[in-house]
Amino acid sequence: MKEEDGLLKKVGVRNPFEVPEGYFENFTSDLMRQLPEKSGTSFAVKAPTLWDKVKPWVYMAAMFAGAALIIRVASSQQGKPEVLPTDEAVREMEYISTVVDNSMLDDYSLYVYLTSTDEDDEDISE
Repeated sequence: MKEEDGLLKKVGVRNPFEVPEGYFENFTSDLMRQLPEKSGTSFAVKAPTLWDKVKPWVYMAAMFAGAALIIRVASSQQGKPEVLPTDEAVREMEYISTVVDNSMLDDYSLYVYLTSTDEDDEDISE
């Protein structure tokens, strides 16, 4: 606080920025007077070509063709009939499910058993 009080005493609290008297009253007229005279258009207007006229229609046609293609591909993948298991396969799966449930094997032991080959079994027995 002491430093701030010392600085305020040295510098003071007066705003050093001032605007001359009547500056904003004549600002618009002075600015318009200083601008150069307008000399017509600075660019040439060219007539639109055939491509400029047709381009939006071509883009829209391409968009609809793409949308139709995407719909066609998506619907062809969904249209494939699901292969239903036969009665024999259902009975076999029910039998396997029952055996697995009653075997009292955990998932890892069952995985090891199902992935082991005859060569692995021979190595274990030796």
